[in-house]
Amino acid sequence: MFARLGRIAVRHPWKVIAVWILAAIAVVSAAPTLTATTDQSAFLPSHYESVQAMNLQQKAFPNDVTPAALIVVERADDTALTAADSAIVTAIAGELSGANIKGINGIQATPPAENRMIQVIAVQMAKVTDPTDKTQSDAVKKLRETLGERVDGTDLKAGITGTAAQLLDQTESSEKGMAIIGAATIALILVLLLIIFRSPVIALLPIITIGAVSSTVGGLIAMAAEAFDLKMDSSVNSLLTVVLFGVGTDYILFLMFRYRERLRAGEDPKTAMISAVTRVGEAITSAAGVVIIAFLALTLSTLGMFRALGPALAIAVAVAMLAGITLVPAIVSLLGTKVFWPSKSWQREPRGLLFGALGAALGRRPAWFAVASGGVLVTLGVAAFGFHPTFDLTSGSTSDTSESAVYGKELLKGMPAGATQPSLVYLQSGSGLTDEQLGVYRTELAATPGVGQVGEPRLSSDRGVAEFQVTLTAQPDSDAALATVRGPLRDTAHAAAPAGATAVVGGMTSVFVDFKDAMNHDYTVVFPVAAILIAIVLALLLRSAIAPWYLMVSVGLGFAATLGSAVLVFQQAQGNSGLIFSLPVIMYMFVVALGTDYNILMVARLREEAKEGHDPKQAAALAVRHTGPTIAAAGLILAGSFASMMLAGNTVLSQIGFAISVGVAIAAFVMATFFTPAVTALLGRRVWWPSRIGDESTYPTEDAEWVDESTWRTPQLTNRR
Repeated sequence: MFARLGRIAVRHPWKVIAVWILAAIAVVSAAPTLTATTDQSAFLPSHYESVQAMNLQQKAFPNDVTPAALIVVERADDTALTAADSAIVTAIAGELSGANIKGINGIQATPPAENRMIQVIAVQMAKVTDPTDKTQSDAVKKLRETLGERVDGTDLKAGITGTAAQLLDQTESSEKGMAIIGAATIALILVLLLIIFRSPVIALLPIITIGAVSSTVGGLIAMAAEAFDLKMDSSVNSLLTVVLFGVGTDYILFLMFRYRERLRAGEDPKTAMISAVTRVGEAITSAAGVVIIAFLALTLSTLGMFRALGPALAIAVAVAMLAGITLVPAIVSLLGTKVFWPSKSWQREPRGLLFGALGAALGRRPAWFAVASGGVLVTLGVAAFGFHPTFDLTSGSTSDTSESAVYGKELLKGMPAGATQPSLVYLQSGSGLTDEQLGVYRTELAATPGVGQVGEPRLSSDRGVAEFQVTLTAQPDSDAALATVRGPLRDTAHAAAPAGATAVVGGMTSVFVDFKDAMNHDYTVVFPVAAILIAIVLALLLRSAIAPWYLMVSVGLGFAATLGSAVLVFQQAQGNSGLIFSLPVIMYMFVVALGTDYNILMVARLREEAKEGHDPKQAAALAVRHTGPTIAAAGLILAGSFASMMLAGNTVLSQIGFAISVGVAIAAFVMATFFTPAVTALLGRRVWWPSRIGDESTYPTEDAEWVDESTWRTPQLTNRR
């Protein structure tokens, strides 16, 4: 099949390119607009308590609008506010309200804090779930500008925090970070490919090709989202960019290294490309198949954000794979050896001193390499047991000097930490709620450990539902706040409900609590199913019932080693309370799925060498020599791309970038280059059972000798090599 694909791409290149262009035009013209949501509760199933609370809120208080921004006002000399100061704050609130800023529904000054260190002006805005809607962000920008004018000339200083302001600052920080990441990724690809191939043509090939198919990917994802009612997270676009460039560049590298190898073997350019597609096409397709399966396994998640993200990334990988075995061969067949211009190094077989020496050493002592590389994986993996998830993302997703962060801290001078996003407790009774019941219930809630204050209840029109605004003593997304909601607050809310009444706890902290429970469930479902499906793909690729077992063990060790590395750096060395809650799933998507590509490429070459008559140690030596440079180049580019995320300047992206880059590096430079070939050499021909590949009758004779410490020479193999 792959030989046929190669012949079609090489013999009819313009037709192949035309098909891609027509397909892109058709998809883009027919695709709907891809919309995303920032409403985290939209990703949870309806049986979770936070979602039930949200549904009850919408039913009982259909016109409910909670403050989206908080203006924190204090004296410039950090002393207590006077009565005159408070009057000025009230006047400022009135002036801001009279400014009629678009997107703001109401502005109300609240009484000063008990210690009079701060006074808050609550700003109500219409709820926004579409991240493309900039109404709230524009309103915050205009509000900050107007506020500065009103405060100027007084003894006061003021700033804006709250969800809308935090989202604006996070978006600006993220956009800046993604610009840095995008520029660093492209620069890294260009520089490394220039160093490897010494050709600007090949260096530009992934950028141009992947950029050309990106619109097709976006259109297909939009179609899938509309057809299956998938709710896309706002981060989908940035992840798609990284996946497309990372995976696409890897597949192009796999192909071009083999193309160059066939040219050096004496084949003409067109025959060499057909041979390259024939020999590496199965490995690319199988590697893509593993990644696609891993991503599609996320459809089993209870979280809508992952159920949608999985198919989206699977579509991106599928398109990158098809482009790698059809579009790229067609383009290269038109260029021929000019694709290497101006370098002539493609004409010469390199001495391969580094990987030749490594392969020779591994071939002689596979046990040493297996123990050393396995020991590294196990040692780092032990640290993974110290992993602690945290939802405290606000402080890490923007700069500490941003206005929302600065005045979020100033708010704590006079109010509990949870004031920015209070929890909401809803008490419901079919027979109506009395004032006495409400008073007793409020007292019980206020006595709950971790609760700072409880507001007066707000009743629905029929007195059947009461809303209590509960301000926690901890930041709403902190571990302490989650512990309060999960335990004492929910327990008290449920137990203290009057006879015949029920209670549910809502708010963003409650959403995070349910997120954590949902993800713990997903770990026990998604990961095992994905592992089984990946093992099946490996068994089909290798025609072996043995190899998939130790390959999956190595992948598991790589995952544990990656998580352990992140724990050591961020929890142990830097003293953070934990790692972002979604890191294991993100690692699963990128480290396990994409890292397995390198394992597949190495094992496919090991199988190829075994089929050509080499014994297990010889096959391992040759596989490392010929495939090691490809894996090293691909791993370096992919790891470097993700490492650029650490330049974005916030903790969240730093953790993600570090974990993925280290995971890819472990997969490429430890697992695929050393551990897998060493274990394969130790297990011998039984690795390929029930296939008869590597039967001892096909091995070279005992008088075989090393040549350049990297290849074997026997009478029947001298001409081939």
